[in-house]
Amino acid sequence: MNEFFTDGITNKLLGCYVGGVMQDVVLVRIYGNKTELFVDRENEVKSFRTLHAHRCAPRLYCTFNNGLCYEFLQGQALEPEHIRSLPTSRLIARQLAKYHAIHAHNGWVPQSDLWLTMGKYFALVPKFFQDPEMNMRLNSEVPSRRRLREEMVWMQQSLSVLGSPVVLCHNDLLCKNIIYNQQGENVKFIDYEYAGYNYQAYDIGNHFNEFAGLNEVDYSHYPERSLQLQWLRSYLEAYKEHKGQGSEVTETEVEVLYVQVNRFSLASHFFWGLWALIQAEFSTIDFDFLGYAVLRFSQYFKMKPEVGALHFPE
Repeated sequence: MNEFFTDGITNKLLGCYVGGVMQDVVLVRIYGNKTELFVDRENEVKSFRTLHAHRCAPRLYCTFNNGLCYEFLQGQALEPEHIRSLPTSRLIARQLAKYHAIHAHNGWVPQSDLWLTMGKYFALVPKFFQDPEMNMRLNSEVPSRRRLREEMVWMQQSLSVLGSPVVLCHNDLLCKNIIYNQQGENVKFIDYEYAGYNYQAYDIGNHFNEFAGLNEVDYSHYPERSLQLQWLRSYLEAYKEHKGQGSEVTETEVEVLYVQVNRFSLASHFFWGLWALIQAEFSTIDFDFLGYAVLRFSQYFKMKPEVGALHFPE
């Protein structure tokens, strides 16, 4: 039996099983059109295997030219209202801390790929669309290439000096990539296409942006300060435990992470804005990628002065 699972806007996902009951399901993911331009498939497989070795990912059975095949995790893919609820958000915070505490091999000090990847994405952004209506929207609603380039330079200069550690990140922690298992009362993350070494604060800021949802995007759901502080405290307690640094977390540590995360949430808007412009050109999936890019860039410019006004504790 086959069943399409996909809610994704990058790939097609197919569940295969024998008989009429969904036992021992194997998932087959078929990569979206031209996604190899902006997804490093070798890196995805490497991340998959590393995460499985640390019991953070399902088993990868095999890879083929345009996809891969892996173990199905029993559980429920979450909706935006779930990730916004306190008990679940605490589970997510602690699981993400476990990811981030996976140490790089042989004392290697990892560097973030963020700026390099963003530069690659920027180079892939279409200068025009064949479709006249899309082209008009590109010219009237999306910031100019010059403006985008200026913002990328500004971000690299101002965010890379915030002192956020570089850790193994998921980089795409939207609700559909979080599987909640009721029996075990735990969450697991799936889909490691964008996983890699990146700033800790980026991964968290990216997740907070996903509180807004994907199909009916509403940024009024971005977590308010009090919820963020609870989330960040749970995260830091688990992160320090995994790193063998005790679990005492100070107010100052939480406040510092709060500033870093909210500033890095800008980079997440920008990254997915560029990504959506590329997808608008190549994807065969029925989704308004251009509209999504406009939303992400608008939110970037709206948030920039707000997060710029945040200060580190004295």
